[in-house]
Amino acid sequence: MKLEVVTIGNKPPSWLKEGMDDYCRRIPKEWGLSLRQIPLPKRTKSALTQKLIRFEYEKVSSVSVPHARKVAMEATGNVWSSEQLRNNLDNWLNNYQMVQFFVGGPDGMDNALLDSADDIWSLSRLTFPHAFVPLLIVEQIYRAWTMINHHPYHR
Repeated sequence: MKLEVVTIGNKPPSWLKEGMDDYCRRIPKEWGLSLRQIPLPKRTKSALTQKLIRFEYEKVSSVSVPHARKVAMEATGNVWSSEQLRNNLDNWLNNYQMVQFFVGGPDGMDNALLDSADDIWSLSRLTFPHAFVPLLIVEQIYRAWTMINHHPYHR
């Protein structure tokens, strides 16, 4: 199976990139974890938010893999425990070639992306810095892997 975190944003700070790289190294190669960053469109005072969101949707749609399990990250989505994520990943491993996690831009996601998602996942009801979300996703994927493999990390 392959896992891909697709995010819209600017280059993350080096400490976030180091954290993501560390967890990516820990996750086994057979899970094929990758990160794809789509550059954030330039915001200007005259830019219409809906137009920016639609542009981001078009970019995300262009990298969406047919038949992949699509998970949209949205604050209003379902909040999963680590155990629920483990169960989901275990199920996806058996039923999908690829799972893509989509992180929208700072103004949110186009409804068309949410409508096309198989799952809508919220990491928390808290608000996180946008650049921090991919690191949280990757850490939770690693945590789920350790639970599936009875590794002591989760304790």
